[in-house]
Amino acid sequence: MNKVDSYRDFATVYDTFMDETPYEQWCEYIQQVITKYGISKPRLQGDEEQELSCYNAVDTQETQDKKCEQETRENALRSERDLVLDLGCGTGTLTEMLAEKGYDMIGVDLSAEMLAIAMGKRQQAESGTLYLCQDMRDFELYSTVGTVLSVCDSVNYLLDEEDVLQTFQLVNNYLYPGGIFLFDFNTVYKYEQVIGDTTIAESREDCSFIWENFYDPEEQLNEYDLTIFVKTDAGDEEPLFRRFQETHVQRGYTLEQMSRLVKEAGMEVVFAIDADTHDKVTAESERIYILAKEVRKHE
Repeated sequence: MNKVDSYRDFATVYDTFMDETPYEQWCEYIQQVITKYGISKPRLQGDEEQELSCYNAVDTQETQDKKCEQETRENALRSERDLVLDLGCGTGTLTEMLAEKGYDMIGVDLSAEMLAIAMGKRQQAESGTLYLCQDMRDFELYSTVGTVLSVCDSVNYLLDEEDVLQTFQLVNNYLYPGGIFLFDFNTVYKYEQVIGDTTIAESREDCSFIWENFYDPEEQLNEYDLTIFVKTDAGDEEPLFRRFQETHVQRGYTLEQMSRLVKEAGMEVVFAIDADTHDKVTAESERIYILAKEVRKHE
């Protein structure tokens, strides 16, 4: 099951049901991590593109040309270093928050419906975010980037280790030398002990849903069967609700699995923490952050 199959109709109500997600806290934490471990720098408010300053009256034309060429190259490299890729960006809430912080953002997602909402947010914010409709397993960029992010369990939509490894190898390929990759994932423990084989229901004024979970411990797969009811505009008549269903499938992973796949992709693990407590990972951690770093381009 591809993520694109799971976010068609659901995209229209995704932000409604995610309104309690602590995006602001995630954004602050991500910025702290980039500042401490990364190489990407936000653009200060009011900053414009740096103008070339290669002219010097005492230099020969040849010297000036060489200086201009060098400054042009340095500016191009700096622009790549400062790019931040949000892999599995969804409706772009976090992407646009980081853009507001001054980062040059790229958002990649497989769902055209989710990206349509993200681009609406971009227009409202008047940001320069570039959104690309691509599969994270074979995404393509026009340059390297200094930082790659993937949060809100996007990686769990990769249902086998080969897909995870392929994605991580692409991340490593597009990381600027010394760049970082911060991602989270839901653990086997969460699916098996916390949400597996449970039913969740929630009702809002304009929509409601029934969320049924089915967990397969042998395959480490969790299936979400969603039934969603959305109010439609019926004019002066009694409101009508449109019903639709979607199925989402995610796979749980262990810290050992993810750490191994990071290393096989050519990166090194900087740290792993419990994503909810920001403390040491335990056997009962439900979601884990891993920070990985690009290393091989220095060799």
